[in-house]
Amino acid sequence: MRRVLAGVGVTAIAVLAGAGLRGVSAEESANKPAFYTEKVRPILVANCGKCHLEMNHKGGLSLMTKESMMKGGRDGVVIVPGDPANSVLVKLIRHEGPADDPKPMPPKSPKISDEDIATIERWIKAGAVMPDDPPQ
Repeated sequence: MRRVLAGVGVTAIAVLAGAGLRGVSAEESANKPAFYTEKVRPILVANCGKCHLEMNHKGGLSLMTKESMMKGGRDGVVIVPGDPANSVLVKLIRHEGPADDPKPMPPKSPKISDEDIATIERWIKAGAVMPDDPPQ
């Protein structure tokens, strides 16, 4: 009987410990390139792609590569890694400015969901990490 109880106890501990050892997913690691690829890029493609991906670079802003995103557009940098509050991209998708050009993004469309905005903010806060090469 003791062996059975000991075995059950060891199994329970292993199950509980194993729960904390699962793989790191993009959902949990905003500072990994996979978070950008799996969570952020689909939001940008759906909401910003028409004007800032592929051949279109309105305002001089291309969201195609890490280099082009960090460069920004004609009006300057749009992402400040680690600082979503000072990232123009966040202000625009929140429909909150900037004061000198308060055009909301995407233009002529409803504001993107608060959940999607939070995902982009989380990514920027974690350093705006993304793959060096654009995802296909």
